[in-house]
Amino acid sequence: MEPGGQLNIQELLQQAQAVQEQLFTAQRELAEAEVKGTAGGGLVTATVNGEGEVTGLSIDPKAIDPDDPADTAETIADLVLAAIRDAAREARELQQEKMGPLAAGLGGAMPGLGGGGLPGGLPGGFPGLGGGPGAGGAGGAGGAGGQQGGEPGA
Repeated sequence: MEPGGQLNIQELLQQAQAVQEQLFTAQRELAEAEVKGTAGGGLVTATVNGEGEVTGLSIDPKAIDPDDPADTAETIADLVLAAIRDAAREARELQQEKMGPLAAGLGGAMPGLGGGGLPGGLPGGFPGLGGGPGAGGAGGAGGAGGQQGGEPGA
């Protein structure tokens, strides 16, 4: 602010440009990042990028019982959903880590921008997975055969 309480528009524009550059960098990093989620003690592993898109799925052959294909199919379906939810939770945590400080900067450092949303959109959830705050997570896959916590990817 300039003396007398007036906004310095040039300074405000420079701050906005700096935050925009940081946002683009964080979004690029999210698009390139991968996280993993597991279920069934590692029988199923889902890989998700930082934007929440499923990029890989691995099912251990030990998860398949050739003597009971119907039950196996149901169990695998449950494990796949649990692994994807676990990976989505990991991706949301990564998004919060990368974008959270920038979102706070939008609301506090630059008057008039609010802070209610991020330019370009930050996914708040993952379609078909319940998305949003508190969804999924460790308790979100109830009965999925001993879901294990995810491990950050490369």
